[in-house]
Amino acid sequence: QVQLVESGGGLVQPGGSLRLSCAASGRIDSLNTMGWYRQAPGKQRELVAAITSGGSTNYADSVKGRFTISRDNAKNTVYLQMNNLKPVDTAVYYCNAIMTVRGTVVFGSWGQGTQVTVSS
Repeated sequence: QVQLVESGGGLVQPGGSLRLSCAASGRIDSLNTMGWYRQAPGKQRELVAAITSGGSTNYADSVKGRFTISRDNAKNTVYLQMNNLKPVDTAVYYCNAIMTVRGTVVFGSWGQGTQVTVSS
């Protein structure tokens, strides 16, 4: 069983910051590309940021310059530092990863996510 558990969400005022964490656990051989996604009410889930095992990153245009993705390979954890948050960033944030489990490359199962609400 592989689990991805997100944490760090909350209520923040516009212009504020939050740092999300996502820890992967279970019988994982390796974590390849890891990513943060979000889903706002009534909208489709979208990729916010991704990071490869080598540290290369890419971001959605809407968060470039405000969000930073990073990872700690020793802890099987990915982070999302979110600065200058805007009300449009309000969503449930999820992480996921392309991983190798028992020799097979798979896309992880979605966790519960963590709610981020940006409001004054």
